[in-house]
Amino acid sequence: MDAIFKALSDETRRQLLDMLRKRDGQTLTELESALGMTRFGVMKHLKVLEAASLVVTHRSGRFKYHYLNAAPLQSLVDRWIEPLTRQPLTRAILDLKAELERTSSMDSVKPDFILETFIRTTPGKLWEALTSAELSRRYNIRGTEIHGRFETGGKYEHRTAEGKVMVSGDILFAEHGKRLEMTFLPSWFGSDLKPSRIVYDIQPVGEVTKLTILHYGIPEGHEGLKEAWAQIASSLKSLLETGNGLNFASA
Repeated sequence: MDAIFKALSDETRRQLLDMLRKRDGQTLTELESALGMTRFGVMKHLKVLEAASLVVTHRSGRFKYHYLNAAPLQSLVDRWIEPLTRQPLTRAILDLKAELERTSSMDSVKPDFILETFIRTTPGKLWEALTSAELSRRYNIRGTEIHGRFETGGKYEHRTAEGKVMVSGDILFAEHGKRLEMTFLPSWFGSDLKPSRIVYDIQPVGEVTKLTILHYGIPEGHEGLKEAWAQIASSLKSLLETGNGLNFASA
């Protein structure tokens, strides 16, 4: 938490976060031009923000894109904001994160959304939570369960308790305990929209496991998916660390 407060204490770093809040996925050159600082100066500030996990990066070809990461603010919200305001956790996170850059192509060279969080669990248990019907029901919004064959070439569905299919897709790539890539087609998208693509990247980091969620090709008009990811990630983390997911029914 000290790293977060240190990162937020500088006006330039707060300005960088505001720039990414308004338009996520910017390169160093774009940030440098907007700030009017030297390249070295911007890199120093970004390094502090990355150390606090407030900014995460994604490399595509020769370019590295920077994203505002809302997940680390969860601990700050839990300790300092939630007890005072009694507002839902995700509202506090999203006040800082705001709207992400839009794109409608599944073939985007960079993600439309990226979220990074550290969970006190093992890669195997995290994989199980992502692919288990019983566990997914305990952290997913509206208690939907995931069912499918989680190997490359398989298919999956998110279903309600009544059996209604809410989301379906194909498994594009699966490596147990490490990486899961799949298409993502909610039932409310309509037949005129293409599936988007989501990636779960799982990496052990000491005694914890780092989960990175990337979403490519979010259709215009469906930016609410970004709020849903923040809720799901927070609830998943809570389930694996405390045994209980979070209830966002009143959010």
